[in-house]
Amino acid sequence: MKRYLFDTNMLLLLLRQDVRWMKLFEQFQLDSAFNFISIVSLGELHSIGLQNNWSQKRLSQIELLRRDFVITDINVEEIVHKYAAIDAFSQGKLKGNPLGNSARNMGKNDLWIAATAACFDLELLTTDSDFNHLTPTFFTAHKIDLAIFQR
Repeated sequence: MKRYLFDTNMLLLLLRQDVRWMKLFEQFQLDSAFNFISIVSLGELHSIGLQNNWSQKRLSQIELLRRDFVITDINVEEIVHKYAAIDAFSQGKLKGNPLGNSARNMGKNDLWIAATAACFDLELLTTDSDFNHLTPTFFTAHKIDLAIFQR
């Protein structure tokens, strides 16, 4: 069974009860015992909620994700080292492991999410292209084109 880490944008689909979430669930044959979320994504979701003035009920739904996903912490030495390696690689400055093209600036939260995927050997599900340059060097990222899932 494959193990997946969900980027924040994927979790927004679930919180919005978007029908594309179920189609994605079926396509990837997701099993809740093998679904992971970085603690960083929970922080991002809370921030999005506050910035968009979500109701208390909707904000509390974020915490319900803890019931259906394994939450990964970033206070893990190996994740810290992967973060540094991925950041250096993305800047084309990782000794012995050239990027092969121009440097890529990644958001700090994306770096933590990428490091988590790399550390725990998880496949990342995202709608962003921000992680493409990391595949397959660090982990597998699946860029989901939501347009293929009809609403």
